[in-house]
Amino acid sequence: MKILLIEDNKAIATQLMEFLAAHDCDVDYAERGKHGIELALNEIFDVILLDLNLPDIDGLQVCEQIKQQAVVIPAILMLTARDSYADKAAGFGLGADDYLSKPFDLRELLLRCQALARRNQLHRSQQLNLGSLQLDLGQQQASREGQSLKLTSIGFQILSLLVESYPQPVSRSLLSHKLWSDSPPDSDALKSHIYSLRKALDKPFDKPMLKTVMNLGYKLELANDGD
Repeated sequence: MKILLIEDNKAIATQLMEFLAAHDCDVDYAERGKHGIELALNEIFDVILLDLNLPDIDGLQVCEQIKQQAVVIPAILMLTARDSYADKAAGFGLGADDYLSKPFDLRELLLRCQALARRNQLHRSQQLNLGSLQLDLGQQQASREGQSLKLTSIGFQILSLLVESYPQPVSRSLLSHKLWSDSPPDSDALKSHIYSLRKALDKPFDKPMLKTVMNLGYKLELANDGD
C-alpha cells in the first residue's frame, strides 16, 4: 500500500511510519495540512491517515479539499482524540471513510488500512474513458478511436495510471514504484516500456497523446487541451 500520513506530532508520526514500513507499506509524510493536500493532489495514494488537529489548517478542511480535488480519490482514515459523535459526523459528512480514536492499537490501524485499500479498489470503475481512448480494467484491454491497442501487461498498467491521473502528470518515481515496488529490473526498464507504449498508443494515429514532462515524468494530452 502507498500511504500518506498527515500528522504534526513527530513522535507519533515516527512510530507510525516505522510500523507501516515494517509491514511493506510505502509511507509519505506531511507535518502540515497544506503540505498534505499538495502531496495528495500530486501523487496517488491508497489510504491517507489524517490527524484532525493540525497547526495550519483543520483536518476536516484537509479531508474536504482532497476529496473534492483529487483525480484518483484516496480512502481517508481520520486519527484523532476528538471522538465525540459531532466530530465523527462532521468527518464522515466531509468524505472520511473511517475514524480511529487515539490512542489506538497499531495492528488495528494496519487492518483498517488494508480493508480501506481493498474497498477503494473495488469501487473504482472497471471502464476508463479519456477522449477516444477506452480501457477495460477487468480484461486489460485498450482501444483508441475504436482500434484495439496491442499493449504488454506493464504497458497497460502505465496507461491506466496516466488515464486515472489525467490531466496531471505522473512522476517516473511513482510509475516505477507502482510497477516494481522498490526493485525495478534496471535503470532503463521504465524508459523501454514507455517507448513501447508510445508505439502502440500514438504511432498509428495523427496526434500523439503521451507527452514527456521535463524533469518529472509523463502525462496524457487530448487534442483540445491546448485550445
